[in-house]
Amino acid sequence: MLQPTRVRPSVLLDGVRYPDEDRLHRYVAEAYLSDETLVDALRQSFREHHDRLALAGPEGDFTYRELDEQTDRLGAALLALGLKPLDRAVFQCGNSNELLLAFLGCLKAGIIPLCSLQAFRKLEIGYLANLCQARLHLVQGDDPKFDDVAFAEEMQAEVPSLAFILQARGERRGRATLLADLIRDMPLARAREILADVEYEPFQAAVFQLSGGTTGVPKIIPRFQNEYLYNMRAVAAFNGYTRNDVLFFPTPYMHNLNMGCFFGPFLLSGATVTVAPDLSENTLQALVRDYEPTWFGVAGPILNRIAPELLRGTAADKARRSFIVPKNAANLERLTGSPTYHIFGMTEGVIMFTRPEDPPEIREQSVGCPVSAADEVRIVYPGTEDDVAEGEIGEALFRGPYTIRGYYKSEKEDVTRFTTDGFYRSGDLMSSSMVDGKRYYFFRGRIKDVVDRGGEKINAEELENVINEHPAILATAVVGMPDKIYGERVCAFVLLKPAAAAGLTLSDLTRYLEQAGLAKFKWPERLEIIPEFPLTASGKLSKVILRDRIVQQLKAEAENAAAQQAK
Repeated sequence: MLQPTRVRPSVLLDGVRYPDEDRLHRYVAEAYLSDETLVDALRQSFREHHDRLALAGPEGDFTYRELDEQTDRLGAALLALGLKPLDRAVFQCGNSNELLLAFLGCLKAGIIPLCSLQAFRKLEIGYLANLCQARLHLVQGDDPKFDDVAFAEEMQAEVPSLAFILQARGERRGRATLLADLIRDMPLARAREILADVEYEPFQAAVFQLSGGTTGVPKIIPRFQNEYLYNMRAVAAFNGYTRNDVLFFPTPYMHNLNMGCFFGPFLLSGATVTVAPDLSENTLQALVRDYEPTWFGVAGPILNRIAPELLRGTAADKARRSFIVPKNAANLERLTGSPTYHIFGMTEGVIMFTRPEDPPEIREQSVGCPVSAADEVRIVYPGTEDDVAEGEIGEALFRGPYTIRGYYKSEKEDVTRFTTDGFYRSGDLMSSSMVDGKRYYFFRGRIKDVVDRGGEKINAEELENVINEHPAILATAVVGMPDKIYGERVCAFVLLKPAAAAGLTLSDLTRYLEQAGLAKFKWPERLEIIPEFPLTASGKLSKVILRDRIVQQLKAEAENAAAQQAK
């Protein structure tokens, strides 16, 4: 009689909520999860594609063989330095070859990267590093605006467990160890002897990701060896990534969107990942021109910077490219002339995409369907476990082989974040419908992303979707601005398409919304045309900054009006 697969690692990390054993056994029996680890799969890909180009960019290219050898040497050097498997390492570094070398080197050493952001400071790093008792702090080392090595030394006083500082780039200084020195001083043969003793367990934590919450310090999300591998492979299969693809996605590598859906699946597929060490127009346009990417992920500012190079493309170039965006695919497709698909996803789990074979209205309006047949989605009345009727809007609940069962050291708080049967409460509003026998999902905004105008709740996502259909508008962000009478009124921040240089007035927009049949109370009462959206440190549009901007603008206007009246 076959013995059931052991779904608990030999060491249970304090604070990690491991998924329920009975559900893991089910996913193993149904071949969603296996005994293969993320590290095993990466090593296999590196061997199979050894002569192909893995990383490409202005600071040098790496073949898969070179990437494999460099990261073997670095991983072993970290262990020789005094780190141990299952130690945690805080990553605080901008996109670069060195960042990817450090990430892969840590995985090979069995060290768990905590994927923080370069923009974090004492509050966030201190909290997160103490919470997970990190022993290594990776910093960039050549940031012209911030002495991150000195900062890392200061953090050692705040976080007693931080024994090591690893400097990714620049001239070594202070108490840091330079990444290049570790690689240089570790012979490859010796490195592989050291790494041969490292045991990788499929159901053990591999990476500590962070929640993308808009308030407070992010929560730590443990991602496990085999489920994170399954996540990446499911995305690659769903989108049809091949070894001939080239990725252009200059958002932070340590963000789950890039790691779980793009550079991770690309490295598992033997494809090429372009590396942008900065976001200047010259760098970004050169990557598009020199490496001819096939898959693009672009936020508003990035799109503006590469638009001239995209528009110079031939018909064949445009057909070869595919774009991934969270919304507004139809507009981007019209602008670029290339197929564009929606994505919905969260670090906690479920990933959805639209696909080429989906009906046009589905590709334009929905976020598609989950990448895994084992992904379960329920839509309930917010705060309950009661399903809404077909087609109604409610809160989306998720469960599946790569959806978490709990945050790190957060078991008490998790009681309200999961249903009694283990579904994750996303806080996202969705509806769904069956089209040609297939269920598709429609993102309807966040539960709290609303403007309260005198008691009337205006869903920002709904309004943005309508405004984005205006022929002069590329993208929109709706926020609430303070008002003495109504509490809040709607302000729409808008990016115009390049051809709409003549501008757009609020009257133009409201006439369009009236023609579209949108209720008048939802219309914006202020229009702000801006060249770029402000982004969070993780590369997402920051509505917090936009709200602050309009508050300060209203305050300045009021002060000017008062000064004029006093004259």
